[in-house]
Amino acid sequence: MTEGAGLRAGDLPDDLTATEAGMWQAFRNGSVYDLSSGDAVVDDPHGGHPWGPERTVRARIVCWLLLDGPPALAGRVSALKLSGVRISGPLELAGGTVVPYVELKGCRFDREVLVPEARFATLRLVDCSVPRLEAARVHTEGDLHLPRCRFPGGVRLTDAHIGTDLLLNQAVVHRDRTGRSIVADGMTVGQDLQAELLESHGELSLRSAKVGVSLSLRGARLANPRSRLALNAPQLTVERTLYMTPAGVGSPLLSGTTPARGTRVQHFECQGGVRLDDGRFGDAVDLERARFAFTDDQELSLRRVQTPELRFLGERPQRGKVVLSGARVVNLVDRAASWPGPGSLHMGGFTYESLVPQGPFPLTERLGWVAAATAEYNPEPYERLAAVLRGAGEDEDAREVLLAKQRRRRETLPLAGKLWGYAQDWTVAYGYRPGRAAVWMAVLWAAGTLAFAHASHPPMNAGGHPAWSPALFALDLLLPVIDLGQAGQWQLRGGWQWLAAAMVLLGWVLATTVAAGATRLLRRG
Repeated sequence: MTEGAGLRAGDLPDDLTATEAGMWQAFRNGSVYDLSSGDAVVDDPHGGHPWGPERTVRARIVCWLLLDGPPALAGRVSALKLSGVRISGPLELAGGTVVPYVELKGCRFDREVLVPEARFATLRLVDCSVPRLEAARVHTEGDLHLPRCRFPGGVRLTDAHIGTDLLLNQAVVHRDRTGRSIVADGMTVGQDLQAELLESHGELSLRSAKVGVSLSLRGARLANPRSRLALNAPQLTVERTLYMTPAGVGSPLLSGTTPARGTRVQHFECQGGVRLDDGRFGDAVDLERARFAFTDDQELSLRRVQTPELRFLGERPQRGKVVLSGARVVNLVDRAASWPGPGSLHMGGFTYESLVPQGPFPLTERLGWVAAATAEYNPEPYERLAAVLRGAGEDEDAREVLLAKQRRRRETLPLAGKLWGYAQDWTVAYGYRPGRAAVWMAVLWAAGTLAFAHASHPPMNAGGHPAWSPALFALDLLLPVIDLGQAGQWQLRGGWQWLAAAMVLLGWVLATTVAAGATRLLRRG
């Protein structure tokens, strides 16, 4: 019998250690090969306690089992299930096809795991210490689970294809030589990508990644203070919701639920910039109680994002910028205390169809929100807010917004324009408060009537003049174009003549501002 034939029949290779022989037999039986000691300190794969030969297998033998292992025992399914095992040497499966089920728990790898372009049914590494995972273009029919694992040298999943779920819950990933922690550009995940309570020390890169259901970063901590971005995910596509929200700690993680009352909560925290430009999110982007720590040149960038709902409910960034330029959302769910101040908010081209404020958000603060986004005058944010308020039946608030727009525009005009703007504002509030015109007319008419009642008024034509009426005379002066037959019939001298001229001038100013306001209202309608 040849050596190969003997192995196909299930014989043990000659050069296996006793530990490896036990793993070989457990593989054929599909059972868990557990080398844990029972002491939590000793068994911690991330601790400093050494694991000797009695807990060590060579990576070459693991690869042998996975790529060309012996047949399963009768009535069993072969599988590699290791617990508390140290794997020495690099685990190299590049380009290979791994048929058996793979699950390693609490294991310690001495060298990197290299599985680029490999194919798996399901691969699960749970609470393992892995110097680096190199898995570009890896393909799994089922899950790729990496919860509670630690990767001092980073993870590479560029163009990976994960058939169902990718789990990174409670994983700790440090930067590689390029400064990135997880590189998953172009990755496709069939269902959920869960990275709850993830610790990322470096840039988390998800450029052009696609997630079939939801992407959860609940309770994650992303830190990359030495570089511009902590999360770099332009053109990210998530069919349902992106969560950057709190997670419960110390209890089973219930993905998709709010932590129960009394549960210790860990917020989503990001120390470094966030880039989600051109992202597409099928349900929502949820930033409930998210915390962002930016430097002055870092930002939360949501340029051209499209989503039915943006829940901007995080804590206000103290530095940096929030950029929503070109973003398109249906429902903007927000909180007044979440938005940054003037100079730190940019909303050029940002469109939304309805506002759903959480907590008090009076119109004065909403106008401050718009002003904060326009360091220089820009009518678009005011007009968008007015249109949304008008669509919600808040016509009075919509007029207040448009009035605020005109007042902001007035600041950019030359002196003559400013003076004319003040005149329109004081009289009819740029046409948005037309009732003021009647008030001003009544005040001027009453004042003029009272004044002209004491004026000397010899007639222009002694033979044919109407009876003197101070009220009609004052009204005839105030109403341009309309002739009541009084203004041209009487002679006024001295100060009375100047008063009459002032009445005519005020009448023309009032009429002109009313006409300008009416034109503006008609144009808007």
